Amino acid sequence: MILPGLVSVAFYRRRPTTLQVALGLVFTIVVSGLLGYVQDYGTPRVWENTIVAIAGGVILYVAILAYLVHYYLPKRERGRTTTPGNPPSDPQP
Repeated sequence: MILPGLVSVAFYRRRPTTLQVALGLVFTIVVSGLLGYVQDYGTPRVWENTIVAIAGGVILYVAILAYLVHYYLPKRERGRTTTPGNPPSDPQP
């Protein structure tokens, strides 16, 4: 579930949809929370570690997504732009 937004940027070179990003964040929050909870189950610090794990997972997901969007997408968008006065030339038969 975390991969659809990241895969669409990295491999298909298109912006992830809002649904993909939302599902990735929800999955990240759930899995990070479960890992943080299981790590210190039964100790008084269990909720602190759960919150830290969730925050770390969300920060990591957003950082990777922002990097991929910044690294991959501007190149493609710059290459597709054409100036209004200069249409692309077609070969004449």
